[in-house]
Amino acid sequence: MKIKQNKAAFVEFIKVNKIYPPDVIALRDVSFAVKPGEMIFLTGRSGAGKTTLLKLICALECPTKGLVEVAGHDLGKISQRELQLLRQKIGMAYQDFKLLPKLTVYQNIAMPMEVSFTPNKTIIDRINYLLDLLNLNGKKDIKTDKLSRGEQQRVALARAAANYPPLLLADEPTGNLDHENAKLVIKLFDQLNRAGTTLIIATHDHSLYENHQAQTLELSQGQLVFKNPDTPKSVAVPGE
Repeated sequence: MKIKQNKAAFVEFIKVNKIYPPDVIALRDVSFAVKPGEMIFLTGRSGAGKTTLLKLICALECPTKGLVEVAGHDLGKISQRELQLLRQKIGMAYQDFKLLPKLTVYQNIAMPMEVSFTPNKTIIDRINYLLDLLNLNGKKDIKTDKLSRGEQQRVALARAAANYPPLLLADEPTGNLDHENAKLVIKLFDQLNRAGTTLIIATHDHSLYENHQAQTLELSQGQLVFKNPDTPKSVAVPGE
């Protein structure tokens, strides 16, 4: 059967399955599409498949079956060079942060900008802005292994957002934050989205999305089980 692709989509899954050996089904027949500039909240309980789905988008995992396409690239056919270039356009805020512990807050956030040859003045200005926005003033020269878990999480988010990437993926971005700092994270996401960034945010924190205008998709035991009633065709099972 020929797979029909949505050429207007920035991220698209078509009948994606992911099975971990020997027989753990992480995702089952998942299909959806996201247009450029949309913000999506991916919800569901722990173990529902949210992290696996994000890993498939940035090709940290490969699907067992089905098609994953990002920015026009079929990730099952992409070359290593193309994949490296694509990943430079994706900001990823991991659930376990993946900060370099012996580097300072400034050095961690600067890394993606330095890789893309951002001018030094722009790096300084962006870092100062992000630290101010995320309530991290005074932490710039502190090594990240000296920070609290909540501070580390906000540094990881600042690093993911620093390049104003076309696509930002966030895995449980407020898991270690109190309500006030969680509101700052949502403010950052909204600013990025208004600037044109596509965001896919995996969370089981209902307070993040219950009063937000963004679309919501829900996973349960690896299956896409819910699309909120106002979800446009761009966030729907292809063919519906």
